[in-house]
Amino acid sequence: MGDITKHERVNDILLGPLERPALRWLAAHVPPWITPDRCTGIGILGAIGVMISYGLTVFSPAFLWLASFFFIVNWFGDSLDGTLARYRHIERPVYGFFLDHTVDAVTEVFMFLGFGLTPHISYFSASLALIGYLILSVLAYVRTSVVGEFKISYGHLGPTEVRVLAILLNAYMFFGGVRFWELPLVGGMTLRISPYDVIMLGIAVLLYYFFINTAWRVARQLKRAGI
Repeated sequence: MGDITKHERVNDILLGPLERPALRWLAAHVPPWITPDRCTGIGILGAIGVMISYGLTVFSPAFLWLASFFFIVNWFGDSLDGTLARYRHIERPVYGFFLDHTVDAVTEVFMFLGFGLTPHISYFSASLALIGYLILSVLAYVRTSVVGEFKISYGHLGPTEVRVLAILLNAYMFFGGVRFWELPLVGGMTLRISPYDVIMLGIAVLLYYFFINTAWRVARQLKRAGI
């Protein structure tokens, strides 16, 4: 069983070469009153802002831009807290791990279900993507406890890339407008689905693939090790 204070963090993401220097710069320049805990709070507010903004899109698609802004706010708070603690040498590894990832579970719900509040994406598609993200998060935490490696990137994709994809999807929905395809089914019924649903379902499938593939490989490794 791994020691949570000594786990290896694996975050091999596409945007890492840009994100890591940006976070170090921010940690060195933010005012003293911005603490790691306040960064966590900023991340929560960003996630709530995303959900509310998506809900307001029923009145105007312009609120999609506000949702994108709050994704950036969420990134700032969620990504900076750990970097700031390390920069100021005030790390509390167990407390930080517990708080950060407990909060992550809540903010993921806010942001993914927010998609389902828009007139562009069905609640069903948003929920499937949320389930995929949550079970992959659970796998990451269990894997940390078992093998001592905290892996939050899969296929060079991590939370930062998910936020960027969400912002790009917001732009696509704003310029594409509300539109649906009517697909014929057996018995004369039809399935009403939007192109944005297809994207959301594609994200869900990718998340399920990462979960199944990783869980299978780790289980086989542990079985061969006899532990």
